[in-house]
Order: sequence, then structure tokens, then C-alpha cells
Amino acid sequence: MALSIGIVGLPNVGKSTLFNALNGGGAEAANYPFCTIDPNVGIVKVPDPRMDALAKIVNPQAMQHAVVEFVDIAGLVAGAASGEGLGNKFLANIRECSAIAHVVRCFEDENVTHVAGKIDPLSDIEVIDTELMLKDMETVEKAIARTEKQCKTGDKDAKALLELQQRVLKGLEDGVTVRRQQLSDDELGKLRDLWLLTGKPVIYITNVDDGSLPDGNAYVEQVRAFAEQEGARVAVVSAQIESELVEMDAESQAEFLSDLGLAEPGLNTVIREAYALLDLISYFTAGVKEVRAWTIHRGDTAPKAAAVIHNDFEKGFIRAETIAYEDFVALGGEAKAREAGKMRLEGKEYVVQDGDVLHFRFNV
Repeated sequence: MALSIGIVGLPNVGKSTLFNALNGGGAEAANYPFCTIDPNVGIVKVPDPRMDALAKIVNPQAMQHAVVEFVDIAGLVAGAASGEGLGNKFLANIRECSAIAHVVRCFEDENVTHVAGKIDPLSDIEVIDTELMLKDMETVEKAIARTEKQCKTGDKDAKALLELQQRVLKGLEDGVTVRRQQLSDDELGKLRDLWLLTGKPVIYITNVDDGSLPDGNAYVEQVRAFAEQEGARVAVVSAQIESELVEMDAESQAEFLSDLGLAEPGLNTVIREAYALLDLISYFTAGVKEVRAWTIHRGDTAPKAAAVIHNDFEKGFIRAETIAYEDFVALGGEAKAREAGKMRLEGKEYVVQDGDVLHFRFNV
């Protein structure tokens, strides 16, 4: 399952610095707008200490973590929807992502230029949201024109869809993003093929100075209050600190983090928040050849979980041999869990739980 997160924000808020830290370097970061001309893509593993616990028991030849794809997209400016700055090309890159990581500048530094000349995180968020809404309005207007033609044929479903599209358009015109329009899951499903930018889930990454770690500052509190209104997630990170951490060995990292009063790199939080943003969980397969985390949606049944490995597993699904992660670790592996009666045979209706250790039986 490909999970792609687009990193967006105004120029010089720390997007590329953050991306470099996530990806161990690679994206150009400089103190001027549009230093990122082509979107940089980085595949980042999801930190999960459960993998290490499983590996100690199984001693596998290889380990495969769940991953998140981060796409570093050039800084947007007011007017991007109409082609200002680098414009439509980068809005198209956002459209292809599953969710948005919106980097917001929450630090003062006279040596780092702010495109608007002042630090105002809510204003920065508004600029980005406005450009995305303008692009969504264009998309919905085109969809309405198509749906109106369908309505002329007497299509009742088209009439209901038209009413929905017109309501969404009115909301956008009033300055309300799609995710704030309180649409039902069914309504969102009907709009899915439009790939509306402001309908995507968002995590706000507040980029702070090291003195504001780990809890944030007054700017961060503004973002938290804003995010709460739309059920978005917030992470507090110092992109500069994170970029320094990736250059250190494990021992130096631990000492540096301790001096800052941090238990782990802030990027671990970002990655986990991004992974949780779309309500995803992991189940594990654990054998001598490999311990691997597989990404599924919370609520997926065993056959759907099996399909992530291979479609044939879902088509020919027979059962899932299931051990809860806690039982697998506490008892020391599959054999002892089986002996203790902790291995369950689950059928097609079983809803896979986060951390389940599974082995699928299938026949095609």
C-alpha cells in the first residue's frame, strides 16, 4: 500500500530542510523561494520498536518496515492557482498525494527571509488553503458542467451528485475547505474521483527553534487551536535540529537528544503521525527469512489484509493463523504461542488488529 505525503508550505518555512532530515539528505535547501524545482521523493520507514522485539525472537535474515513516501513540493505563494510562482505544476503534484504535511514556520530568525515579511502561522496557512481552494473550485466547476449534461438525460443519481457538487462549490466560495464542510463518508466517496486538494487529510508540522522543543510556543498554540477545528494533527519539530541529528551516530544522537530533553527525534513523531493520519495500522509476518510490517486500513478484514501481500492470497483465502503481538513476544515465538493455545484460526470476517502476527492459508 503506497502512502504518499506531500510536504507543502510557503517558501523558506523549512520544507526542504525537513525533507533532507527525513531522507538523510538529497533535496536542495536554500534561503530563497523555489529552490526545489522538481518534487523530491523519499521513502522513509515507519519507526516501530515492535519490529526489533520480533527480530530478537525470530532472528530473521532481513527486516522490512512499513514505509511512508514523502514528496517535497516547491513553496507555494499567493496566486499559485492562477500560475503565480511555479503555479499549477506543483498543485498537480499535491493532487497525486494521499495526504498533506503542511509545514508552518513557528520560529523567529532575521537571517531567514519570510516571504510575507512577518511571522504569522495562521496567515501562512490561509495563503496555502486559499490557493488550494481556488484550484478545487476550478475542478468542481468542471465537474458540475459534466454532471449537468448527465442530468438532461434524466439520470436521478446525476441530479443528487449535482446538488452535492454545487453545495461543495458554495462552501469553497465561502472560504471553507472541503475537509471543514462536514461531509459524510458517502458524500466524500462520491467526490473521490475529483481528488480535491482541500479534502485531503492534513498534518501541520510546526517548525520551531530548539528553545521551543518539545512542547512548542505561542505560535504553535495558534496552529493547534486551528487544527483542532478540522480534526487535523500537529507535530512540533525543529527542522534544523533534525538535520543535525541525521549526521550523528547513535551514541551522539542519544546524548544530543538528552541535552534537549527529548526522548527521540521529532521526525519519528512526524512519521508516526503521518502513518496514523489515514488511520493505517500494521500487522506482521515473522519467519526466519524475514520479519515484515504490512500496512492496512484499520477495520480491514483478514482477506483484505492478505491482499496486501498478494491478490491471490485474498482470492484463495482459507484462514489466518493469528497470534497477538503481546502473546508472540511474551511466549517467545510461534511454537510456544501455539502450545499455549494463543494461536487462533480466524476466518473471512475477522478484523485484523494492530500488531497481529499472521500466517495466511490460501488455495488458488
